[in-house]
Amino acid sequence: MKKAKAATYKQAGVDIDAGDALVERIKPFAKATQRKGSMGSVGGFGALFDLKKAGYDDPLLVSSTDGVGTKLKIAQALNQHDSIGIDLVAMCVNDLVVQGAEPLFFLDYFATGKLSVDAAAKVIEGIAKGCAESGCALVGGETAEMPGMYKDGEYDLAGFAVGAVDRKRVLPAKGMKKGDVVLGLASSGVHSNGFSLVRHIMALKGLDYAAKAPFAPKKTLGEVLLTPTRLYVKSCLAALKKYPDGIRALAHITGGGLENIPRVLPDNLAVDLREMPKALPPVFQWLMDAGNVPIADMRRTFNCGTGMVLVVAKENEAGVTKLLTKEGETVTRLGVVVKREGEAVITDE
Repeated sequence: MKKAKAATYKQAGVDIDAGDALVERIKPFAKATQRKGSMGSVGGFGALFDLKKAGYDDPLLVSSTDGVGTKLKIAQALNQHDSIGIDLVAMCVNDLVVQGAEPLFFLDYFATGKLSVDAAAKVIEGIAKGCAESGCALVGGETAEMPGMYKDGEYDLAGFAVGAVDRKRVLPAKGMKKGDVVLGLASSGVHSNGFSLVRHIMALKGLDYAAKAPFAPKKTLGEVLLTPTRLYVKSCLAALKKYPDGIRALAHITGGGLENIPRVLPDNLAVDLREMPKALPPVFQWLMDAGNVPIADMRRTFNCGTGMVLVVAKENEAGVTKLLTKEGETVTRLGVVVKREGEAVITDE
């Protein structure tokens, strides 16, 4: 009887050596993100973190998980993987800071059909960069090679972030009232929401990502669309530190647009945003015109130029605006808090 040919995991499509090579390649990226409280290094079965060394006596832990949606399709189509990891971190840590929390550590999940060490390393290098810019330690993750689940060159990402906030400083804070001011921090572009609609518009117009952006001729559409999500952590934490009682709430503007704001409002209050600028930033105006998208759909799908919203005590408006501007943010007054008599978000549209 003829002996059957031996089967190996590598023949089945999973290359353990490639996975080990990736771990070794990314260790320096992770090491560069270590902060007070970090313990151990990437490669163990789990990651430890010392809250006491991080400076907390009575902390509450805050956790968040997210992905970057179909923006991945554009990164993969252009074979540009450097910044998508920043998006992944931003989508998680920006959600932590709205509760007043400082991001402490981050883990990622990278899944693909066949592991490309070079592409995966670029993604994780971007993750490490986003963590470093947020003061957050990259403590570990998982790389899953699953033949048959993804086409060649495709991968998926998920991120997991944990932060901490002193019990007495959890946001939204009590004391929000009529007359408080609503401030908006400018986005860097489309961020990581609404890309199914972006891709639909691109297909309708028969456009390629390598085409010159009509609103930014020195850049391609792909370059504009892959602009990474802005990280608001350090600027917002600086404002919270200086004005701990003056900032009532923060809202990360992602899918759903400004309709995210009611998530941080008491039931009896609304926001009147009729001071908000009417003009859309160029990339959003182009998307609206190219796809003939109704303005209501634009506002519900995209951030439309505002990536983070703060509700601030009227007496602290000038100080908070000055501090955030010094921290590199573009700050715009959007409106005020009012008594709720109908809709939670009042606009001219």
